[in-house]
Amino acid sequence: ISHQQLLAMPARTQITRHDCVEGWSAIGKWHGPMLGTILKAADVRNTARYIVFTCADLYSGHNYYESIDLVDAFHPQTILAWAMNDAMLSVGHGAPIRLRVERQLGYKNAKYVMQIDAVASLAGIGKGKGGYWEDAIDYDWYAGI
Repeated sequence: ISHQQLLAMPARTQITRHDCVEGWSAIGKWHGPMLGTILKAADVRNTARYIVFTCADLYSGHNYYESIDLVDAFHPQTILAWAMNDAMLSVGHGAPIRLRVERQLGYKNAKYVMQIDAVASLAGIGKGKGGYWEDAIDYDWYAGI
């Protein structure tokens, strides 16, 4: 799906709190299509259990990556945001596309999303724990709030 197609999709607006693992939080108004709508249109295989996001930012020479399960992927508040606080996303906030998975801590909200894959296992993703911070410093894969 192209960036222009994503912008043309039906979208929702939600005002939610972003909770960081470091202890701070902030409230923002986010706008973008529900991830579940995109996944339904993509006709995800029955064997898929996780959605993996590959991002444009580099850490230690590798693209940032994160994953969520299908329950969170299809939650109505999980969106691919392209606007924040009534303006297009800035680079600092993850432009052009940022994942918003409101039921989890901030590190699960991947910025600069450039690829989305549906996979049956996380074994082949990074070191197999499902995300950059999970692999690098043993953060929990499920970061529910």
